[in-house]
Amino acid sequence: MKPEDENMSTYNCPDDNCNNCAHKQSSVFCNARKEELDLISEEKTCTSYKKGQIIFHEGMRSYGIYCINSGKVKISKNGDDGKEHIYRLAKPGDLIGYKALLSDTRYSASAIALEDTAVCFIPRDQFMGALTKDNNLALDFMKLISLELGRAEQKVAHLAQKPVRERLAEALLFVKETYGFDEDGQTLNVRLTRDEIANIVGTATESAIRLLSEFKKDGIIDLDGKRIKVLDFNRLLTTANLQD
Repeated sequence: MKPEDENMSTYNCPDDNCNNCAHKQSSVFCNARKEELDLISEEKTCTSYKKGQIIFHEGMRSYGIYCINSGKVKISKNGDDGKEHIYRLAKPGDLIGYKALLSDTRYSASAIALEDTAVCFIPRDQFMGALTKDNNLALDFMKLISLELGRAEQKVAHLAQKPVRERLAEALLFVKETYGFDEDGQTLNVRLTRDEIANIVGTATESAIRLLSEFKKDGIIDLDGKRIKVLDFNRLLTTANLQD
């Protein structure tokens, strides 16, 4: 069973059966068998978290896997210097917490709600049982892990090789890829603090603030508090210098 957490509260999932989930087609469960999703639906627990609350803590034991139903989540770890490092951003339909589950280890990072968020918790036995019985689910899950490993390797390489200005542009593109734009088609559909942006880029907050101001001066973006509007998408792409 999942341990009780003072941050969580139960809620009525709008899609009680995972076969009817609005995010099924964009998730690892897109090709899963109906029978397996029926079993998962019977055992899952739906919980909600307020902005800033922790879904799971670094160092906690894993008892299952989480699927985001609504909201936005950051996966982060505190370094030896106490500074937060954001490794991943997650959206509805995404799974989180699967690395600790598969390796039977404690969480190496924490999952924190960037806004009010609802998640479905799937116990270990139900998820692992579905993987062993459903070849399509197992294959899609392996693809997910491979993609995440590739992104992690790319980020490590870029941290070592790319200047901070390019990494900031790439981070903004990454945020856009994950969450998209608001209805205006330009404003990033997430509100991140300057600290959080710096923690995605892997730089000091002062450097992120300075470079964001430079991007604004260059007409690449516009800033309104935590709202970031991309004014020149092509220049942002050029600045990111993505060649692979």
